[in-house]
Amino acid sequence: MSEQMWWRGAVIYQIYPRSFCDANQDGIGDLPGIISKLDYIASLGVDAIWISPFFKSPMKDFGYDISDYRDIDPIFGTLADFDELVAKAHERGIKIMIDQVLSHTSDQHQWFIDSREDQTNDKADWYVWSDASPDGTAPNNWLSIFGGCGWTWDPRRQQYYLHNFLSSQPDLNFHNDEVRKAVLDNIEFWLKRGVDGFRLDAINFCYHDAQLRDNPAKPKELRTNIGFDEKNPYAYQYHYYNNTQDENLGFMEDIRRLLNKYPGSVALGEISSEDSLKTMAEYTQGSERLHMGYSFDLLTDNFSASYIKQVVETLEARVADGWPCWAISNHDVQRVVTRWGGYKSKTFAKMLFAMIASLRGSICSYQGEELGLIEADIAFEDIQDPYGITFWPQFKGRDGCRTPHPWQHDLANGGFSEAKPWLPVSKDHVANAVDLQEEDIDSVLNSYRHFNRWRKQQPALCYGDISFINTAEPLLTFVRHYQGEQLLVCFNFSEQEQKVDISQFNALCELDINTENLNEVKGHKLAVATLTNNILLIPAFGCFYGKLNTVNKASS
Repeated sequence: MSEQMWWRGAVIYQIYPRSFCDANQDGIGDLPGIISKLDYIASLGVDAIWISPFFKSPMKDFGYDISDYRDIDPIFGTLADFDELVAKAHERGIKIMIDQVLSHTSDQHQWFIDSREDQTNDKADWYVWSDASPDGTAPNNWLSIFGGCGWTWDPRRQQYYLHNFLSSQPDLNFHNDEVRKAVLDNIEFWLKRGVDGFRLDAINFCYHDAQLRDNPAKPKELRTNIGFDEKNPYAYQYHYYNNTQDENLGFMEDIRRLLNKYPGSVALGEISSEDSLKTMAEYTQGSERLHMGYSFDLLTDNFSASYIKQVVETLEARVADGWPCWAISNHDVQRVVTRWGGYKSKTFAKMLFAMIASLRGSICSYQGEELGLIEADIAFEDIQDPYGITFWPQFKGRDGCRTPHPWQHDLANGGFSEAKPWLPVSKDHVANAVDLQEEDIDSVLNSYRHFNRWRKQQPALCYGDISFINTAEPLLTFVRHYQGEQLLVCFNFSEQEQKVDISQFNALCELDINTENLNEVKGHKLAVATLTNNILLIPAFGCFYGKLNTVNKASS
């Protein structure tokens, strides 16, 4: 593939820097810590690293509240450390992607400090300000994702300001041309330092409805927003006006034009809207907007073959020439092996990664996923996440997926740091530390590495189209097509062996199973099916990969 297309089918390894590796032994991970683990990252067979925010910040939302977009927070290191990280990653063939949090800043950013002083200064219109309603209440009914009203009164300006997240995260006013230019200039600052791409946080939140119209109420039976339920009143509204405005498409095109000046650089948008799959398709359409988008549709509690098939087919029907990116774990949701069934089975963890890495698209893989880590149980007194503090005990926040990475089982804090870590290290995680899994040929870690190497040799998995075959639960079955090659893929989502008569697929394709290919997959320690007289026996949490001779595309 050309250099400009490295991201298609890429495996992007997400690092939450606070919790990856602590080089200066202060209990918080840092950039030098990441540098020290680059050989480990390279051994995973991933194509790129996405690093969550490391910019200057008061850390009210652990870096997603930025006070200076062009500098490193001292707890993470220096700009020189970042430059060293980029250079040494590139030496190993690893791309560097960084978070850009564009829709809002910290209330300690100089822009906001200036903006709140009065209504006439140079930055007065850089944030979303509004007069109070006649009775003194907020301008409209918009809510914050983190709980309560989405507006906060500022006594200096005698106005309300909008915040879709914490009150310390005021929203920028993208209707202002100067704001858009300043934001693009900040992006270019990092392009000039050699980054290969950006993960764009909450990118559909940049624009708001200029008329500040109320969001309509959502009926109780429909309060099933992806990522929200009735524990959070945010689910009580249709969020038609506080995000995902039409004007944002033009801003996506501005970003793409900038990236086109730096060949090979890419943008991956995080999208959470009333219809996230529709928005993903719009934001990645053609070659003028974002390169990739991902939503929370596979980051929910829903785990079934039919649900995954529905999500992927819905997007495929809409996305046309756009390109998806799939994730089943990240720093905002419960770890997938807990969320999708609570299994501690190594086989289950291996199967989940193989499944997500076999769908059409690129993959974001969160640190610890390669170890099969479960969600950590955090006591209330140890919780750091403001989201969890607000909604405890119905929702315990995001700390359970953010605990430090376990490197060595016989060292304090799993080898993460000699100091007390910012979050406690799970005993279960220490029992699954990197050093133990390195020595176990059958470990989740070694399976992850081997599968990534094998996948790179399968163009159909990296770049091909996808067609699903209707099979009953608990089987997920599809064909990947690329340049005359077809690969039949099947996963068993259950704890029981499944028997499949593949002659039922004859209307779709004529099978020509390549035994050597099957043996390669077996070598990656996945639970692989056996094939005898057209009967597949797929073990618990097992899979099947078989090359096909022909595919009748009309039937597919």
